[in-house]
Amino acid sequence: MAKIENGRQSVDTRSIRTISSTHIDDESSLGSDSEINGFTSDRQTDKYGFIGGAQQYSEQSAQDVPPEVLRQREVKWLDMLNHWDKWMIKRFDKVRLRCQKGIPPALRGRAWLYLSGGKVKKEQNQGKFQELDSQPGDPKWLDVIEKDLHRQFPFHEMFVSRGGHGQQDLFRVLKAYTLFRPEEGYCQAQAPIAAVLLMHMPAEDAFWGLVQICEKYLPGYYSPGLEAIQLDGEILFALLRRVSPLAFRHLEKHKIDPILYMTEWFMCAFSRTLPWASVLRVWDMFLCDGVKIIFRVGLVLLKCMLGTREKLKACQGQYETMELLRAIEPRYMQEGYLVREILEVQVTARDVEREHHTQLKRWKKNRGELNFKPPPRMHGARLIMLAEPPRRQDLQQNPTILLEVPQPTAQLKKGKEERKSKKKKSIKKSQPTMEIPNPYPLLNDPPPPPPPSDPPAPPPVRDETPEAVPQTDTDSPHQQQAPPTDLPPAKESPLQRSTQSLSSTEQDTYL
Repeated sequence: MAKIENGRQSVDTRSIRTISSTHIDDESSLGSDSEINGFTSDRQTDKYGFIGGAQQYSEQSAQDVPPEVLRQREVKWLDMLNHWDKWMIKRFDKVRLRCQKGIPPALRGRAWLYLSGGKVKKEQNQGKFQELDSQPGDPKWLDVIEKDLHRQFPFHEMFVSRGGHGQQDLFRVLKAYTLFRPEEGYCQAQAPIAAVLLMHMPAEDAFWGLVQICEKYLPGYYSPGLEAIQLDGEILFALLRRVSPLAFRHLEKHKIDPILYMTEWFMCAFSRTLPWASVLRVWDMFLCDGVKIIFRVGLVLLKCMLGTREKLKACQGQYETMELLRAIEPRYMQEGYLVREILEVQVTARDVEREHHTQLKRWKKNRGELNFKPPPRMHGARLIMLAEPPRRQDLQQNPTILLEVPQPTAQLKKGKEERKSKKKKSIKKSQPTMEIPNPYPLLNDPPPPPPPSDPPAPPPVRDETPEAVPQTDTDSPHQQQAPPTDLPPAKESPLQRSTQSLSSTEQDTYL
């Protein structure tokens, strides 16, 4: 049966589990997955990989950082990643500030893995992902996952091809999570979370990043019943009373339950709501500071759309209000504006926890106990690391490209060691300094003293006998320096020792 997918008709109904790897490998030689799926090489993609500028990308919605500033930030982030435990414990405020400025794109995937604690989790569970990946999985979840694959960012180069490399990795990550947490299984909102991670890191890293988000940042969000997301909806509504009383009264008047407008926002971490540049900035801060960033984004959008009387005149009822919240004005989602407003909202992790306890008591009073009790929520990267202290080897950066360098042979090593030892010996031997007379004597100066005795010259290289070596003027340096009787000594000394006097550093005061 033909389907309309990504703007073109598709008749491919094969399962991703039945597509042979050889078929994909043969077609992948054409280029990216977008070319496999019918998009030609003249397609236009934005700098994030979205075809046709999808995900609401525009030059106004993104802020371009100058290259020299980007290089400086990359150097700083590399230093932090190399000493991650020290930075997180002693200088976490600086880490937070750099996350608020935006993580450099070249290091974003690695930084997200370190911030979320996925790096430590991966190192402490070596081979776990490969073990889960090799298992067949529960058919109940596999069918649901497979139906959702083509819905995740269908206009991104990585996921545009049905059965392409991006969709295969997404399937592997989601299937592995259902095996890792069989009591939770699979939730549709997990797919965009995993897809965003896969855009920045390999499948194994994305899996552990997904585990950390589901267990530490948003615990209980994807469990059956969605009780945790309903509870956070009540927390958001209570915080709105303080941030924007006008918007709070309007929503309360029309009895608009928070679950109607905030479910996709929170469960997908705004990955399907905001322009992509804003999504990345929000995730940078979210993985650093925790769920309070998600609450702040929601409060900012509600305040901007319902915080003035002029805007409330256009939505007199529940339907108009919901339509307004589904079509948020682009200027409020612009990267620079949104980040600035998020940082100005005075909502802390303590405020979220205090309101959480209040709403939990009210929930138990009205509805009874929670059916699914999630683990406690961790507010940010620092608390995650303190809760599970990493070992030193857990934070070591493993190279992705390994080069085999041939080991030097024993003879080469021996030759190098001999050269080094000779060089050290030659440095240790200090040559005696000769006192050289003034090469430019005056007529009144006394004759120069005889030169000091030099150390014996090394034996010549050629084979000689005492009988075969004649005693000539060139045999000894002493005989060369002895002045003849027919020449005045004052004129002979500069001619014979001028080169030595000019190279001396101890006779600089002879003039």
